[in-house]
Amino acid sequence: MRRLPGAALALGAALLVAGGALWLVRPEWGVARAAALGLGGVLALFAVYAGFHRIRAFFGRRAARYGFNVAVMILLVLGIIALVEAVSYRHHWRFDLTENRRHSLSPQTFRLLKALAAPVSATAFFRPDQSGRRAAEDLLKQYAARSDGKLAWQVVDPDRNPLLAQRYGVEAYGTVVLEARLTKDQVKEEKVLDVTEEKLTNALIRVTREGRRVVYFTKGHGERDLASTERDGLSEVKATVEKANYEVKELLLARDLKVPDDAAVLVIPGPQKDLLPQELAAVEAFVARAGKVLVLLDPFQAPGLVPFLAQYGIQLGNDVIIDLSPGGRLMGAGPEVPVVGQYEGHPITQGFRFATLFPLARTVGILEPPPPGVTAQTLARTSSESWAETSRAQLDRGQVKPDPEDQRGPLPIAAVATVEAEAGERAGARARVVVYGDSDFVSNSFLHLSGNRDLFLNTLSWLAEEEDLIAIRPREARATPLFLTAAQTRLVFWLPVVVVPGAVAVSGIWVVVRRRRAR
Repeated sequence: MRRLPGAALALGAALLVAGGALWLVRPEWGVARAAALGLGGVLALFAVYAGFHRIRAFFGRRAARYGFNVAVMILLVLGIIALVEAVSYRHHWRFDLTENRRHSLSPQTFRLLKALAAPVSATAFFRPDQSGRRAAEDLLKQYAARSDGKLAWQVVDPDRNPLLAQRYGVEAYGTVVLEARLTKDQVKEEKVLDVTEEKLTNALIRVTREGRRVVYFTKGHGERDLASTERDGLSEVKATVEKANYEVKELLLARDLKVPDDAAVLVIPGPQKDLLPQELAAVEAFVARAGKVLVLLDPFQAPGLVPFLAQYGIQLGNDVIIDLSPGGRLMGAGPEVPVVGQYEGHPITQGFRFATLFPLARTVGILEPPPPGVTAQTLARTSSESWAETSRAQLDRGQVKPDPEDQRGPLPIAAVATVEAEAGERAGARARVVVYGDSDFVSNSFLHLSGNRDLFLNTLSWLAEEEDLIAIRPREARATPLFLTAAQTRLVFWLPVVVVPGAVAVSGIWVVVRRRRAR
């Protein structure tokens, strides 16, 4: 009779385990699962009732009370952990303590996700054991959390779902397919082979926008070459602009004598010779119909553009900026490379906190008062330790010093103007003109230095009237090696591996010995 409670408890526990197993393995066996769980619960309660006096005697022991307290504490900790997990599943917070916050999404990605015009689904094809899967899942989870429910994602094993992989034309593990339904009958797809924020964001731009805007670069006046991979070429600019979902074309104004109607932005990248009067008239007509123009003009080049830009309230200096600030020395730049960290309030520079470098730049100011129908302002300024050198003789000798007639810093190095359009259907709209006193800062050798690329892309986005894309671009991972001396290396080994564990072991032995002596 005494064995009956123990047998009932064992049988009840076995039935409860069997009921749980049926719920996992055979969820369709609802009746059998309910019977097993019900009978197991009844037997367990009977065992507790029949052996209650033994249970009470057992918990009356000192060791049992300690064990019960420990069990209660363990259950309490597990309950707290479960509660925190349940809350964090619906409401979670992230803290990024890396140097450049490289594990956080960039402001540009935030704006893009908030402004998604169509729902997007992301399907990531990864094997369960593939490296990079967790990083991709984490990135997609951040995108979904910031999209207000407009982006849904899933991870699929292409080996177990070959038909789905075949449908999307997936040929490599680690591919992410973005699919957006723009209209009832129009669905666009984009593939991302290397899952990084920059590539994923650019793919989102391409998949959610109808068509591609065209950016024209002029040629025929000694401008920088889009196809050149040399240090002074613009092949990196071309690749960067195309990644941002623009189509890049060259324009020979001397032959066409008109800026095409599909031009979103016209770029004049560092002409060495003046544009012909007919070409200037074509650019002027483009501005008159609310066109968008970006001019990059080096010192002492294309002087005919100076009076042309003056009609839009922008004044170019006949000088070279010399900067003696220590910030330039720290970045490895000479005095002929102004380092700019002061930006005026404008959508192009909103939230922009990176330094930019402008090798051999001229001043670009604004006229006061501006011409009628024109609103102009400076965009960036050099340091207070700079001046505008106007002596060509001193520059040719390489021996410059600030003269009384030279303008002292901070000096304007870029300016922006909005102009009321006058022609055609867009009369009353606003044209946009941005001028930088240097074209080297977007060349292959300088584009990826500090904030040069971001400033150029922000300018292009503002000119193309895509203000939602103006922000700092996704951050690149920086290598941050840690160099230790021999003494520091020994300390790093001995402290966590030997000293701390040894101190814990000695303390434990001391406590045990002392308790035994106290008995």
